[in-house]
Amino acid sequence: MIALLGDDRGHRSHQELNALRPQLAELGVETEWVPTDSGFDPLTSSGHRIAAFDGVWLVPGSPYADDAAVLAALTVVRERGIPFLGVCGGMQYAVLEWTRNVLGSAATHAESDGAGEDNAVAALACSLYGEERLVTPVPGTRFAGWQPEPFVGMHFCNYAPTAEAVATLEKIGVVVGATADDAGAEVLEFPDHPFYVTSMFQPHIGALAGAPVHPLVRAFVEVAGRRND
Repeated sequence: MIALLGDDRGHRSHQELNALRPQLAELGVETEWVPTDSGFDPLTSSGHRIAAFDGVWLVPGSPYADDAAVLAALTVVRERGIPFLGVCGGMQYAVLEWTRNVLGSAATHAESDGAGEDNAVAALACSLYGEERLVTPVPGTRFAGWQPEPFVGMHFCNYAPTAEAVATLEKIGVVVGATADDAGAEVLEFPDHPFYVTSMFQPHIGALAGAPVHPLVRAFVEVAGRRND
């Protein structure tokens, strides 16, 4: 069972994600939307218990209805080794949580906190909202093992982790798994975790047209499926 942590607002990205759910069901994966403002407690059985899911997918759509709940859930995911996939906003908030709680540094989001020197997430110089870019896997990374060849990825992003924030995370073992023009780090692989991978491109785009499940998503659900083995 995988949690789709986020707020279904009917955006194309969310429509594509809902179209992907039957494909995931064919792989033996159940999915459940967990709205960020649903009053769930990441640690207890009150509402949706994030720690009980086999995997958590933090979906696009930031700022979220309850950013504090999202960040609390990310702490649980990181500390408990729950397989995690963060896409677009999911990538941005993962960088915030790691920078604040692992590095112990101030980290703000320009979209919700305003532009500032401590922004770990800032506005892109060139908006990638509704934009395709050639995504190039970095040889030798986990991501390149799943997706070795460059491919065209769709984006709906106006914000992204700053180059400075990414460089600081690299010092503690975070790996850039792919890059693209105007986006910088397209994929981040976080260390000391069974599966903690984030992407700027949205791997579920194409589901409405019947595209096959992206290798990144397949890798995620495979690890989630082995969690209790």
